[in-house]
Amino acid sequence: MPSSADATVDLLAAAQMRPVTERFASDDSEDVALVRAARDGDRAAFGCLYQRYARMVHGVLLARVPASAVDDLVQDVFIRALRRLSALRKSECFGAWLAAIARNLANDFHRRSLPEEPMPETVEIADETANTDRQRDAANVLAALRSLPDVYRETLILRLVEGMTGPEIAERTGLTHGSVRVNLHRGMQQLRAVLNPNVRSNETEQETL
Repeated sequence: MPSSADATVDLLAAAQMRPVTERFASDDSEDVALVRAARDGDRAAFGCLYQRYARMVHGVLLARVPASAVDDLVQDVFIRALRRLSALRKSECFGAWLAAIARNLANDFHRRSLPEEPMPETVEIADETANTDRQRDAANVLAALRSLPDVYRETLILRLVEGMTGPEIAERTGLTHGSVRVNLHRGMQQLRAVLNPNVRSNETEQETL
């Protein structure tokens, strides 16, 4: 029987899924137009880009820094992007460029943190009367996600926590659709192994018999 934490992996995508607007080819050209307008000083256009890409930036950061620091860093990412927008040569690469800024700021955060506070492997719930078992399981799943290799951790957090679809992750981050599918498949396998090490051990023992 799967553990409650393992079941949470399946529930997260549905229970914590945010509404996702279906994306068409015209949306890509609209993004390019928004980037060009923002580069010319249109702050409203940049505000639209913020609305479109904030979830992606939040997920990239959540995969790398403590949750308490994410919201402030999201703002820092967009401030830095606005200041450097004139240096972006290919407007169609805005998403990948923005994700790179987020990753660099996450690295800067850890360099500034002395001593660096490691991400906890488990999450303590202080007030058990105010938190359900499901919330506790979700927190432990997030901790398990953070134990995965970078490439899987980021893609899975964008999918399970931020509620982005596979195609949306590819379009927002600049990854290929094939890479996203592989990252999600292999990452989910590793996540289940982390959450259910006993099941994995039993499978390995059976294979060797």
